Amino acid sequence: MTRRLLLSHLTVALLVLLCLEVPLGIVYGRAEQQRATRAAEDEAESLAAYAAVSVAGGRGAALGDRVAHCAARIGGDVYVFGPDGSLTAASGPLSPAGTRAMAGRPEVRSALRGRAATQVRTAALGGVRELSAAAPVPLGASRFGAVRVGFPTGTVHRRVHGVWLTLALVGLVALTAVAGVAFRLARWTSRPVRELERATARLAEGDLSARATLATSTGPPEVRRLAITFNETAARLEHLLEAQRAFAGEASHQLRTPLAALRLRLDNLEPDVAPRARPGLTAAMTETERLARMVEGLLAMARLDEKAATPVAVDLDAVALDRVRTWAPVFEERGCRLALGIEHAGRALAVPGAVEQILDNLLSNALRVSRPGSVVLVDRRPPRPPRRGAREQRPGWAELHVLDEGPGMPPEHRDRAFDRFWRAPGAGEGGSGLGLPLVQRLAVASGGRAALEEAARGGVDAVVRLPAVPSPSPGGGAPAGRVEALIPWPSLRSVPVPRRRGPSRTGPGA
Repeated sequence: MTRRLLLSHLTVALLVLLCLEVPLGIVYGRAEQQRATRAAEDEAESLAAYAAVSVAGGRGAALGDRVAHCAARIGGDVYVFGPDGSLTAASGPLSPAGTRAMAGRPEVRSALRGRAATQVRTAALGGVRELSAAAPVPLGASRFGAVRVGFPTGTVHRRVHGVWLTLALVGLVALTAVAGVAFRLARWTSRPVRELERATARLAEGDLSARATLATSTGPPEVRRLAITFNETAARLEHLLEAQRAFAGEASHQLRTPLAALRLRLDNLEPDVAPRARPGLTAAMTETERLARMVEGLLAMARLDEKAATPVAVDLDAVALDRVRTWAPVFEERGCRLALGIEHAGRALAVPGAVEQILDNLLSNALRVSRPGSVVLVDRRPPRPPRRGAREQRPGWAELHVLDEGPGMPPEHRDRAFDRFWRAPGAGEGGSGLGLPLVQRLAVASGGRAALEEAARGGVDAVVRLPAVPSPSPGGGAPAGRVEALIPWPSLRSVPVPRRRGPSRTGPGA
């Protein structure tokens, strides 16, 4: 910004100097040329009058002395011609051919006809190169001689060039002064703007304590007012987020405890409830579980909104294997199988903990719609290699897929599945409508996106695309021995996992 302001000031100053100095130099050059022309004409007329008197009085020697003296004084040449063009007096020797050539010049011929004439020959750059003036010498009725005065105009050239050089030096000094003043003015203007820009960048990265302190006391008034408004906005935003964080913590404590107590009381009532009232009790317990999951989902989304975590490199293969091992016993209890694809996705950028939450929500949804005996596949796709001849070699997207063999969803339902609290018509009990919105928010916060597509076996293919990180290893996959259970699709089998107790219930659903 400083350079742009400095360049704009210098451009304006240069245009002003050019508009002032160029016309001034041109006017001065023309004035000098006119002054020299008038001086030559006056000299020719004075010498012509003296020549007329000298010829009439028969004083040819005096005329020669006057011609020599005039030529020495002006530093040029002086010639006096008779009516027939013969040379009467000259300041220097001239051959017969030179005499005829001199007498044939336009200004001399015009003077022999009784009219004064001036001839100025200019060089290509506009400076005067040769200046000559001729005046008639009256020698009787209709008889005229001629006096030609010519002198070099080097002095005029030097004066004009000196004026142009002076103007250039004055312009250079003026530009230097303007540059110094403009630089200080640009620094004074841009310094608070740069500080305000840095504070804005820090605030965008999640630093709620970012303030522009210098910009409130220096710089233009408009920038100071903007800095004060920015600081007030940042302070208000920090206060609001702190209040939201406090509310999330209090709500977590205040809501979880009553729900847990309510679920415990319903469990304790189960032995004392009559058989005909058991469906109502079961429905109440189901709704209580759904309410608990909804509270957990809302709190998770509130925590995601209140913090601006920076994405880090995450090993998708290790996370996928860990979640498959954790969820495999749950799927076996429901009579389903969980499989892991054979490809390696490598590393990707994601908010810390986001990939685990994404897979938990997608696996919970897949388990809810899976029939006994069906298979759910957790697949990974590495980034596609760049096309040959591509200008930019970008890492691309690493993909996570969770494919089920459930009833599937029509396209219009897949488009709305990421809306908060939306549930598909006819969906089973237990969903809260917050699982997929949380998946989308986590993917977007990590720099990626999530989508629902139609699976090859008729179910839903939940796809999460995350920015890939180039792998330092030549193969680009997980280290050998890291993933020991890779199952091809569609030839699937359950993942061999250690016999340990998995989670007792599924994660938050959609």
